[in-house]
Amino acid sequence: MRRRDFLAQGALHTAGVGLLGRASPLFAFEGDSWQSDDFRALAMRALDAARSAGAEYVDVRINRNRQQSISTREQRVLGLGDNETFGFGVRAVAGGAWGFAANYDLNAEEVVRVAQLAVAQARANAPARREPLALAPTEVHRDAVWTSPIRTDPFDVPIEEKVGLLLETNAAALKVPGARFVNSSLSFLREQKLFASSLGTVTEQIVYRSHPSVTVTAVSADNSDFQTRASAELPARGLGYEYILDANLTENAPRWAADAVEKLSAKPVEPGRYDLVLLPTHLWLTIHESIAHPTELDRILGFEANFAGTSFISLSDLGKLRYGPSIMNVQGERSSAGGLSTVGYDDEGVRPRDFLIVREGVLADLQTTREQAPRLSDWYRRRGEPARSHGNSYAQSWAHVQFQRMPNVNLLPHPERDVTLDELIGGVRNGILIDGDGSFSIDQQRYNAQFGGQTFREIRNGKIGGALKDVAYQMRTPEFWNSMDLLGGQSSYFVGAAANDGKGQPQQINAVSHGCPPARFRKVNVINTGRTA
Repeated sequence: MRRRDFLAQGALHTAGVGLLGRASPLFAFEGDSWQSDDFRALAMRALDAARSAGAEYVDVRINRNRQQSISTREQRVLGLGDNETFGFGVRAVAGGAWGFAANYDLNAEEVVRVAQLAVAQARANAPARREPLALAPTEVHRDAVWTSPIRTDPFDVPIEEKVGLLLETNAAALKVPGARFVNSSLSFLREQKLFASSLGTVTEQIVYRSHPSVTVTAVSADNSDFQTRASAELPARGLGYEYILDANLTENAPRWAADAVEKLSAKPVEPGRYDLVLLPTHLWLTIHESIAHPTELDRILGFEANFAGTSFISLSDLGKLRYGPSIMNVQGERSSAGGLSTVGYDDEGVRPRDFLIVREGVLADLQTTREQAPRLSDWYRRRGEPARSHGNSYAQSWAHVQFQRMPNVNLLPHPERDVTLDELIGGVRNGILIDGDGSFSIDQQRYNAQFGGQTFREIRNGKIGGALKDVAYQMRTPEFWNSMDLLGGQSSYFVGAAANDGKGQPQQINAVSHGCPPARFRKVNVINTGRTA
């Protein structure tokens, strides 16, 4: 659809979305409001029904999720989606095993039926269990409320305004000579959830996510080559529409277009060993794949084996594995403002806590839920700590059972001083500066990997040189991180993000942030991705 046609139909479309988005009285909404008192009463009814059916533990989640996405290319609207899902799920323990059932039909009779079904499923699963289920203790949180720190609800902003911003951004990028195509998009999530458990915890939360994206493609004059540049410095955030406005898409678009055009004349990289200076816009993805995923406890235990692999780490590595140098500290947290995994309470009613996954270069902890934490009891006992969940439980919607999902996983800045990017670059004689995330591949144990990027520049004798292209580096996880000899300081810290992180079967999608400073790595193997045998 072209701009003129879209704007002509915009008012009619917006009215249609409003009608479709208005829930029926069955769902206990009044207009667009969230009737928490009604939902709490239904949750209590489900808890009582499950306990009466013999549940040893039960929790209920009531979720209303709304997602909106807009995509454009040049001066055309390619797609518009505005979807809402609403329902409830009941998870119960009976006979030492889990059972789960869910439905979209939220009423007094149905919550009882679904709760009883969850208990019946748990009893059916019990004979197959290998060992009794143990849940780590947790604090009880009564009437707890939490909301993402937003200033403007994205769903209050008219569609026409969002489309207009994207089309203006595209037009600005196309003014750069050599820029041929532009794709841009906006996506938003509002997740309203009520959680109640038989322990007495009741929490209510509203989680927001906003994600702008721009990709510019430049094509050579003879059409023999094309290069792209994406807006890597604008990851998804757990913020409102103010984040989109603060991103200055229209002002930044010409710079991204110029980068894409410059890559057309960039020199192909010569394969070999190079020192690498990786900017946070790139390094966050390497952290995600080679630190965050392999320290998920379910991968280590083999529960996550078919989709996206297990882990090279074993439980015996805790306190022993040298992940990197002593300046390396990796934190798991769900507390940073704007983080995609940031919440007040996880989907087991646990208040998440910050913890160090890697402490002074050594593997120190793992991501856990209430079910997983007891498996680390011996490790925590040696440290003089009780085994408790880090609050890493999440479910994509009411129809999905919650399981372990990663928190925000961050490589912390240099522990002693504010190292600058100039100092990192100044210590390199023959190297490459990499900005932005690109294509990657990694093996089933998160051990061997290869990463590309967005833009690449030579570093010669401590100075940034010309542009390169077709760059990718190869790594083995512990070897790579131990080659890191210097980290940037707090002033260079930046937060990247994985907006669509898949895991599990059936697959669930999560979003997670990864903060880090730039970092320097010595003698890393670099290949030319443009060469063929």
